[in-house]
Amino acid sequence: MGQRYLIDTNIVIAYLNGTLPDIAAYLIEEERPCISVITRIELLVWRNASEEHISKMHEFINASIVFNLEEQIILKTIELRKQHRIKLPDVIIAATALTHNLQLITRNSEDFKNIGELQIINPFVL
Repeated sequence: MGQRYLIDTNIVIAYLNGTLPDIAAYLIEEERPCISVITRIELLVWRNASEEHISKMHEFINASIVFNLEEQIILKTIELRKQHRIKLPDVIIAATALTHNLQLITRNSEDFKNIGELQIINPFVL
């Protein structure tokens, strides 16, 4: 098994829309996708989603490993939030990646840049 990845919401949307660079699509398809419960929530509250998008999102979520808010993630979130001024959803995603030793694939690498131990891949700048 190779490196595993946590996929941020913006990457899932690009993937489902077919606008994700091929290298990132390959990383997502290489193994079962991993997402945070935050990504699950963000996808399913997307107000302007068509029925087709909603169906694709449910299929993607059902095919993914969804990491819920377990105690280790909560504690890591608290630690990171005390150290960095990052929005709560983003810090939960970062804590999830760190807790499960996953690289984060995101288009919003700026949001996570101050978390030195977090490995980030922005497929739009590769």
